Amino acid sequence: MNERIIDLAARGEGRGWATSWYEASARARIDGLLDAGSFREVIGPEQRRMSPHLPLFDLPRAFDDGMIVGSGRLDGSAVLVAAQEGRFMGGAFGEIHGAKLVGLLRAALKLKPAAVLILFDTGGVRLQEANAGETAIAEVMRAITRVRAAGVPVIGLIGGRAGAYGGGGLIAGTCSRLVVSEGGRISVSGPEVIETNEGAEEFDSRDRALVWRTMGGKHRRLTGGADAYADDTIEAFRQAALDQIGRAPAFDLDTLEAEQRRLEERIVRFGDCRDATEIWGQLGVNDPESVPALTTADFETLLVSLGETTHDAR
Repeated sequence: MNERIIDLAARGEGRGWATSWYEASARARIDGLLDAGSFREVIGPEQRRMSPHLPLFDLPRAFDDGMIVGSGRLDGSAVLVAAQEGRFMGGAFGEIHGAKLVGLLRAALKLKPAAVLILFDTGGVRLQEANAGETAIAEVMRAITRVRAAGVPVIGLIGGRAGAYGGGGLIAGTCSRLVVSEGGRISVSGPEVIETNEGAEEFDSRDRALVWRTMGGKHRRLTGGADAYADDTIEAFRQAALDQIGRAPAFDLDTLEAEQRRLEERIVRFGDCRDATEIWGQLGVNDPESVPALTTADFETLLVSLGETTHDAR
């Protein structure tokens, strides 16, 4: 019996590794992502560092303000980790929420971990803390660039209910590498925002297939907006994170100029496309309509056949 328990622990069984990343809470994601028992939280719920703004709107607060930060180990290597709780206010950024992430990134400059992992699950900035939230977004982006310049990779993991929208989408674009799943979405403007400003004829937010084609994980991976595609399990995200840490590019002028060229080329090449399927066709996908239904294995085979989807253009 004892040998069986040890074997299960060694393989990660019993830790919920097969649990859906999309359905899991932020704390469950951390627990499965890091080595068992290694996570040490900083500014935890017991300290009750909560938003000072939400009571003004008669809104409930969370003891951790929807942001969990701390340190741990990933396959034995020291890492820092931040996870957004999408179930609290859609993982939206506010003053305390953002300050905890900024503080973690600043700590990375001194601690020099193997990587900083950011588990995105956010709809953007809280309207109730708009100025503080927008400031936090800017400070996080600046902190990430400093961490990357110091040689520490920043890996973003996106597969939660809220995706990475608004300022969260901007922050994701500054990461060294991004891992996304089918459920993960990345965009600066959300579907409802686009529809409100441009009309349903421009973008129908109720068309969920359209939303996923345009902002979902497969499209982002195909166009280079994400660097790895993972199954919707905690184990898959853990393995992808391990792989991407070793693939993080240098943060230098050559990298930035190359990314800028790819972005310019992408606009020229796909600027007139009206749907993601048109883009996929131009990329060389023989049956673009079949992409949304592809299994992870079949999708990975497609990526290998295309070749050009491996680059840093966000």
